[in-house]
Amino acid sequence: MPVSPVPTPNAPPVAGPYSPAVRAGDWLVLAGQVGLGPNGLADGVEAQARQVLANITTVLGDCGASLTDVAKSTVFVTDLGDFATINAAYAEAFGDHKPARSTVQVAALPAGALVEIEVWAYLGS
Repeated sequence: MPVSPVPTPNAPPVAGPYSPAVRAGDWLVLAGQVGLGPNGLADGVEAQARQVLANITTVLGDCGASLTDVAKSTVFVTDLGDFATINAAYAEAFGDHKPARSTVQVAALPAGALVEIEVWAYLGS
């Protein structure tokens, strides 16, 4: 199965040698997104969670997909005490669509972020 980067002209700039999105057969795999917006890192966990989900929506859109195509997400947080706040923003973004999800507390995230989310979307043949 060929694995190839997908052009993402509207994605936030990457901070290293990786692609925001890669197509692997019927799957679209997105790199983790943090709450970086046009004015830098959003202020506070709620604003960061909303910006993360907006960034994911943008990258998916660049690839011809949407949140309803997401089959699996992984949420990384620096404080599980923020889970309810992040969960509320996540539930609002995904609506009735409920992909499988894991949530993991980590010691730190890039750029001093409080939350990072990566997703896998199924696009079919």
